[in-house]
Amino acid sequence: MPELFDKRGGFRKLHTFTLATIVQLETLRFCRRFFTHDHREAATKFYDPKGRQYDQMIQAARSGRQNIIEGSERSATSKDTEMKLTDVARASLSELRGDYEIWILDRGEFPWSVHSPQAKAINAISLDPAPFTDDMVHQSALHAREQRNKYAHWLDSDDALIVANAMLIIIGRALNMLKSQIESQGTAFQETGGFTERLTTVRIEAREKNKDPSPECPLCHKPMRKRTSAKGEFWGCSGYPDCKGTRPRSVSPTLPTNSCEQPG
Repeated sequence: MPELFDKRGGFRKLHTFTLATIVQLETLRFCRRFFTHDHREAATKFYDPKGRQYDQMIQAARSGRQNIIEGSERSATSKDTEMKLTDVARASLSELRGDYEIWILDRGEFPWSVHSPQAKAINAISLDPAPFTDDMVHQSALHAREQRNKYAHWLDSDDALIVANAMLIIIGRALNMLKSQIESQGTAFQETGGFTERLTTVRIEAREKNKDPSPECPLCHKPMRKRTSAKGEFWGCSGYPDCKGTRPRSVSPTLPTNSCEQPG
């Protein structure tokens, strides 16, 4: 009998989760450092008088990380939901990437080319695997911080354009990884099905297991089927009407008998 539930969770070991954590934390930091409600600081910071851009970016960054978590936790009972939530995470981070792009363009600049030395240097950074097996919350936070420090040269810059461009590239890497993650989820669904399919299989197998075994027909030795007449239930040959062999319903399927009866 197949396992009914998939393993759930495990998101803390995903590179996508690590990058999404970095993106959310650094977006919070970016907005606090470089956004302003004060028009007197508009020359040096992004002027956001009503705080809408700030809120949009913070919420998009949060949605990216949180939907990875929720999708992973829902994977036990719904592969479909897992894939949809992973796709929502990807859409949210894509929205956030657009916000950083507009922030750069608003300042009269252009995003770094993927062929630029800065972009190549950031893309060349590889993430370490997450080796922890217990104390997951604490250790995954330490892991995210360690991986974040690999980007510190750009993220700690006082130049907002450098930080924004670095974020564009980091988010782009997360988006590519999420695309691969969704494809892997789809492949797993094709191979093993989801919770609904396995639930159906388990129910059918359990029903078949609990069925009364049928005896052999005393005339042709074919399996017999339950039948009902005016006198009650009896075993009838599955080859009826070609074979009219019967047994009393009380006959044990495991005990041979040489007699046959016709229902009255």
